[in-house]
Amino acid sequence: MSAVGEAPPRHDPAARHGVAIGEGAAALDLMSTMRAMRKLRPDPVPRETLERLVEAATWAPSGGNTQEYSFTIVDDRETMAKVAKIWRRTCAYYTAAQRPLPPPYVKPEAWDKVMDSLEVLADDFEETPALIVACYDMSGILKRMIKGWKHTLRGARAIGVWQTLRFLPRIPRFMSTGEAASIYPGVQNMLIAARALGLGATLTTWHTLYEGDYRRALGLSRRTKIYAIVPVGYPRGHFGPVSRRPAAEAIRYTGEATG
Repeated sequence: MSAVGEAPPRHDPAARHGVAIGEGAAALDLMSTMRAMRKLRPDPVPRETLERLVEAATWAPSGGNTQEYSFTIVDDRETMAKVAKIWRRTCAYYTAAQRPLPPPYVKPEAWDKVMDSLEVLADDFEETPALIVACYDMSGILKRMIKGWKHTLRGARAIGVWQTLRFLPRIPRFMSTGEAASIYPGVQNMLIAARALGLGATLTTWHTLYEGDYRRALGLSRRTKIYAIVPVGYPRGHFGPVSRRPAAEAIRYTGEATG
């Protein structure tokens, strides 16, 4: 990948559209032009580049700085073919169910293009250069809490019996949210790093429909919780401004009257 100011590689479509690339590109420019890239070239991505994406992911925060993440990189064709079978089944369900239901802020023709790109990725899945599977497991911290039950009891005493009883039913929610909040910032770092290096990528969570099947295809243990599968490769298309509703429509200030 070229440094800022140098001519980018000829295979990089981003360079042909005046979009900033390289490690020196401004972060806000990267984020505002980081389209989900599902149409990928079959060209292999060097492992050292994939490892740099994972390194960027590890720079993100994790709950209590526990760092209980793991990242499985798939670039062998045998495993990719196993995943492809499950992926196409998932895609067939999703596109059939969602194509007629464009979100309110997306024009029907734009939504059709999204559905088409999902089907292209599924059809050509065996040729996907690489997948990065992001996982997190907070069972370690749970075990430490159980082992240090005296400290947990001390915390309960600090807030009283009633307040402790109030939050106990929320413990599963607390743990699941903590896991998600500990891995998705890393996935976002990974996507931004991919964008900076001229790679196409997209965050997917389809695995949740058939997570057991995906775990078996990937050789992961039953205890492993998958939070995202990220296809990575050099894009066939080009980066450009993302299409989003105005941020002002999503902002609410407390203390102000609402309509």
